[in-house]
Amino acid sequence: MNDNDSLIDEILDLEFEMFANVNPGHPVSCQQNPEAFRLHRGSQFSVCSEDTLLSYRDDLIQAGEAGENLMMLKYARMQGIIAPINESLIIDEIADLQLESQKEAQAKYPHYIGRGRPLIDDSGATSFLTYLRGELETYSENTLQLLRRDLAQYKDSGRNWAEEIHESVVRKLGYDSIEQVEEAMAEKQEY
Repeated sequence: MNDNDSLIDEILDLEFEMFANVNPGHPVSCQQNPEAFRLHRGSQFSVCSEDTLLSYRDDLIQAGEAGENLMMLKYARMQGIIAPINESLIIDEIADLQLESQKEAQAKYPHYIGRGRPLIDDSGATSFLTYLRGELETYSENTLQLLRRDLAQYKDSGRNWAEEIHESVVRKLGYDSIEQVEEAMAEKQEY
């Protein structure tokens, strides 16, 4: 286990404690399944630099000490229950970079990644962009700046942020690669 893995585990512990205390008004399966929560959230963080992870961990600790639940705020923003809580211009930059990355990944893996959330709000379901913006609004300015840097470095190096997150998920589920999952799903659709 490397330092980032330890940091991610710490972040996941802090997040799940907050997440388990969100009252969505109806049972939510992911609150009852900490393993799935850890799988998906851990994969989200697997692409972040140590600096970004440290900053976000500090955001969670500070919020907890102040009696704030960042997961509750994220979901309240996603559902439009509360007004924006962070209007940093960096959020737009990050959202644009991640949306571009997600579009590219969906085009490359339409059977697997293309089955996810709609990218933008047009279907009545919570979109990728709404979910992302709700989450980003809970980040400190420092975490946002570091995340923007991480995304820019990925883009500059020709790597795809979203693809690497999904690669992490499928490997943790026991597959060899995202290509293997895409091929299996494509074959299934042919029948």
